[in-house]
Amino acid sequence: MTSPATPREPAEAAFARRAARADELAGSSRAALGPLRFAAGLYRAQATLAAAVASAHRQRPLVGRLQSDLDGFAGALRALLRYAAGAGPPALAEEARSRETEDMGVARARLEACWSGDCATGEDYLSRALLRPYLEVLAGLGIAPDRSQRPGGCPFCAAPPWIAARRSSPDVDGARRFLGCSLCGGEWPVNRVRCPACEEENPARLPSFQTDAHPFVRIEGCETCHRYLKSIDLTVDARSIPEVDDLVSLALDLWAAEQGFQRIEPGLAGV
Repeated sequence: MTSPATPREPAEAAFARRAARADELAGSSRAALGPLRFAAGLYRAQATLAAAVASAHRQRPLVGRLQSDLDGFAGALRALLRYAAGAGPPALAEEARSRETEDMGVARARLEACWSGDCATGEDYLSRALLRPYLEVLAGLGIAPDRSQRPGGCPFCAAPPWIAARRSSPDVDGARRFLGCSLCGGEWPVNRVRCPACEEENPARLPSFQTDAHPFVRIEGCETCHRYLKSIDLTVDARSIPEVDDLVSLALDLWAAEQGFQRIEPGLAGV
């Protein structure tokens, strides 16, 4: 596993910036008001947890192995669970309340299972949310996590992508395509005509769909594996943060599911 090739924004600042974007969008998107407000609060809780992880690193340097590093910031995990218990949608809030009071040994086992890959398909929303600040701090420090690489996964932490973005680039004709990691917050460039899940490259089997309601967002599907990613066009509004702006167009995810497509990795709304 390699460390990021370019410097990363400090994790605490990155979460704060995402929270601010969620607040901004909540002011103009009634349909996504609930998910955006929850996301803003979750990002702030993650910023606090990232600060605790960074503090733990100053006390004893992180090594990139969860089993070794977790003791340094385990006590800070419950604050995020408290937020999810109080502000999350009913099912998530109930799970968070249960996990707030569980034995630390059980809590460690859950996180270590997710770390090993058992929540790589979004099955454990809370563990992913708890691990993300740790992974982002590792990325900022250039400390490679001890996780096995998987085909199509993030080159830093091996997690699957949960969003795509198109950016202008002077060295390519048209926009360049990037995938956004669901766990460490990083991104990496990919071929514009390739399914990130099964690597299908036949354009005829890689349809894309857009609507007038969300003209800068599109569903990038694959008729071979029936998976999809949502892609945000940043050539129009560079202020967009793909994983946050994703929440404004949840109707497209519902439509994609009706067409028989499954998202490669659920977004912040759990779909």
